[in-house]
Amino acid sequence: MLLWGLVEFGSAYKSTGLLDDVLDSVRWSLDYFLKAHTEKFVFYGQVGDPYVDHAYWGRPEDMDMTRPAYKLTPESPGSDLIGETSAAMAAGYVAFRNIDPAYAQKLLSHAKDLFEFADTFRGSYSDTIDNAVEFYGSSSDEDELAWAAVWLYRATGNRYYLNKAQYWFRLAPSCWAQSWADKTCGVSVLLYKLTKDRQYKSVIESTFSQWLPGGHVHYTPKGLAFRSDWGTLRYTANMAFVALVAADLGIQPSIYRPWARRQIHYMLGDSGRSYVVGYGYRFPTRPHHASSSCKSPPHPCTWADYSKSEPNAHILYGALVGGPDSEDNFLDERDDYIHNEVGCEYNGGFQSAIADIASFNKSPKHKIHTGCHFKNHIEERHARTNNTIHRLPRATNASCFSRDMKLENTQFTGNHLKTGETKNMTINHSMNVLR
Repeated sequence: MLLWGLVEFGSAYKSTGLLDDVLDSVRWSLDYFLKAHTEKFVFYGQVGDPYVDHAYWGRPEDMDMTRPAYKLTPESPGSDLIGETSAAMAAGYVAFRNIDPAYAQKLLSHAKDLFEFADTFRGSYSDTIDNAVEFYGSSSDEDELAWAAVWLYRATGNRYYLNKAQYWFRLAPSCWAQSWADKTCGVSVLLYKLTKDRQYKSVIESTFSQWLPGGHVHYTPKGLAFRSDWGTLRYTANMAFVALVAADLGIQPSIYRPWARRQIHYMLGDSGRSYVVGYGYRFPTRPHHASSSCKSPPHPCTWADYSKSEPNAHILYGALVGGPDSEDNFLDERDDYIHNEVGCEYNGGFQSAIADIASFNKSPKHKIHTGCHFKNHIEERHARTNNTIHRLPRATNASCFSRDMKLENTQFTGNHLKTGETKNMTINHSMNVLR
């Protein structure tokens, strides 16, 4: 998701002086994947026992327990995880081909081999690596195979991959939300972008008919599209980004773009509080994140830090926490991992949505002006987009938008983990936050 945002809106990173930061961030992860792909049909899908890892509360650099490595092979396949990695490699090629051509070609070669691996030897990675089931269990691989193929088609222009993407997309389940487990939404948008086939536009519109007010997705009293109690903001942020990309392709822009902005603004503070650590009004101070909860060495880092009532010793700037419950209630408590967990999957789509909004606002023809006023204890913002006025409700205790949108540099840091020690990846970059 972070790579997709970089590919689509690299100009936003470049114009704000953050291109090197985001390239460094995604290269860190891509290098890990390259190291994990040791042979054409061998990929190391996980390092560490998740039960053992979850029993540890401390700094990653202090971990000294046995951390086994689990590999995927033709005899022990994992076409879902391998397909997802192929997609990342292909997107990495697109991101780096004009910056570091040799590195890009290396990524593309691995992406092709990984796709062949996944397409030939089918099977769920969480059946092979069975201790992953409780944490990141997989129910299908068709969406990841389509995801890999559509990115390879974008990278190469080879219709073989387009045919594969269309084939696997027809077999994939309908989109619940763009997420670590479901890529169908993203595939439909990319297929429409690359083919302009109206059948994919219809799929996108059908998906968002369920996400927009009046559809099947629940809305909180303050206007958040609420998909799941556990970490709901990750799903909404991802779908906001997908909606913004669809709007840029001319699909319902007067509806999708204001909707996506409302969802991102909710996370930044329009709800009455920020859900982004270190940013805005009443931001979370006790995210469920071990290393930031502890003081710097030589102080110990143990379960005592998990249980303490004080804010985390270090501010995990930019981490998006899980979010509120279905009634906008939120408790800033470290032990509530349902609502205070953080991770790369939470920030990827969120950051990409921010990059889209920043890119859109910098376009002279898309300059947005806002005004604020109060009515019945609700502050409403009137945003003019393409000569259409949208009434966007926001809580009165969120700071009022200025007449001109401003960009504020904020350092964004996700899970910071040692290279090669876990499948979770570092997101450590500056981010431009619209406010």
